Amino acid sequence: QGRMWAYTVGFTVLPHVGGFLGWFINRKAIPVWYEKLKKPSWCPPRKMFPVAWTVLYTGMGYASYLIWNDLGGCSSKAVVPLGLYGAQLALNWAWPPLFFGARNLKMALIDILCLDVLVIGTMCSWYRINKVAALLMVPYLGWLAMATCLTIRIWKDNPEQKPGKSE
Repeated sequence: QGRMWAYTVGFTVLPHVGGFLGWFINRKAIPVWYEKLKKPSWCPPRKMFPVAWTVLYTGMGYASYLIWNDLGGCSSKAVVPLGLYGAQLALNWAWPPLFFGARNLKMALIDILCLDVLVIGTMCSWYRINKVAALLMVPYLGWLAMATCLTIRIWKDNPEQKPGKSE
């Protein structure tokens, strides 16, 4: 019983690790560069992002624990459902360095579009295993839909400068 508690906490905390590292590495670029970007009126306030991601990472992490537990750990049956989850988590963690670090809006857009597809695939594979786990991903998918639209608008409204050219 004590060991299961450790697994529950580990799976639940795991998504936060990459999220925190992404914030930590890019924290200086956010107030300087991000604030200067042209953003739509419906862009959430900056203070809302850490709150939203804390809730979303907790839900998705716990959901991944439910799947892992229902499939008996790292069994052959867990390869696809947890592999999809791991792949989407990697793309999730890659977005901040692409967007804030490299300031590559096009690559960040490609990343988040691929992320959307992987999250839907993850949810579909999870639904047959544990409906609660799949439903715990719904708020995440909703937030990603908004974040995808936001990324598209920022990419369209802030054309990347070509090297050597100035305005």
